[in-house]
Amino acid sequence: MVTNPNKCFQVAEPPNDSISSLSFSPKADLLVATSWDNEVRCWEIKHNSSNGTTETRLKASISHEQPVLCSTWNDDGTIVFSGGCDNQVKMWPLTTPDAQPTTVATHHAPIKDLAWIPEMELLVTGSWDRTLKYWDIRQASPVHTQPLPDRCYTLSVRHPFMVVGTADITLIVFDLRNPQVEMRRFPSPLIYQTRCVAIFPDNQGFLVGSIEGRVGVQHFDFSQQYKNYTFKSHKDGNTLYSVNSINFQPVYHTFSTAGSDGVVTIWDKNSKQKLKTIAKCNQPVSCATFNNNGSIFVYSVCYDWSKGEVEQDPGTSKSQIFLHFPKESHVKPQFGTGFY
Repeated sequence: MVTNPNKCFQVAEPPNDSISSLSFSPKADLLVATSWDNEVRCWEIKHNSSNGTTETRLKASISHEQPVLCSTWNDDGTIVFSGGCDNQVKMWPLTTPDAQPTTVATHHAPIKDLAWIPEMELLVTGSWDRTLKYWDIRQASPVHTQPLPDRCYTLSVRHPFMVVGTADITLIVFDLRNPQVEMRRFPSPLIYQTRCVAIFPDNQGFLVGSIEGRVGVQHFDFSQQYKNYTFKSHKDGNTLYSVNSINFQPVYHTFSTAGSDGVVTIWDKNSKQKLKTIAKCNQPVSCATFNNNGSIFVYSVCYDWSKGEVEQDPGTSKSQIFLHFPKESHVKPQFGTGFY
């Protein structure tokens, strides 16, 4: 198996274009990636910790009519949902051999992000048509359509909360027990375009990342606002790079940031410490995620369009996906006070 300079394992048969999302099954080491080549791919990952060998096998793939921007799984790991520039979400049952995908959601513009909400048995989709829609996948029409102030760029769900970031640098918090009413709407603490959000595992707040290389730490409780702060996470000299992905480690609740500088870093928000830099690549890291128990961290290396079409070079922008198996010391909180 080919490794990169960070001694990470390379996933076989990667997409032919930029990778837009990565998502692990909640029940098994099955990895799904979506891409600008219109494809959704699923790999089976087998890692033998006793001898350090790793195998990846492309299990299956499906196609959209246009680039695919987002993906998620249902809670039992049997179904994948993917959405993108064809304005639709496809449902893909992976447990049925040769199962064909079906369309279960539509918008009037590309679908930028989506999430399955197990507690409600609903799929939520966020689109550039300035709406959120909630779907019972057994029905053709949404059960609710929620207007947004601008295009949806990102969303994060951890019941009972959902946080949505829009193109006008607005953040909206919803209490999903009453999803038709905004719980709170406010400007992002970061002054440039929002790229990603991630709710804390304890549901006390969320992280937000932007194109200026900063991360904001925000709490839902107004009495805890003194704990809010921002920090620079992806900076090289005087140059700031986009924060493309934020993901919490499921056991220790530290988090990763992945950026256009080709760097992936693990952080502890409570002690304000940088724990580990696990990647420095020669291309941007477009997205990343942990598997369900935190033993595998996956990230994609490819052009992320942060500098527009003019900087895209098909000859040098080969897409790659890497698997990293973090040591406990790299993701476990370090007690004490530090500074980013």
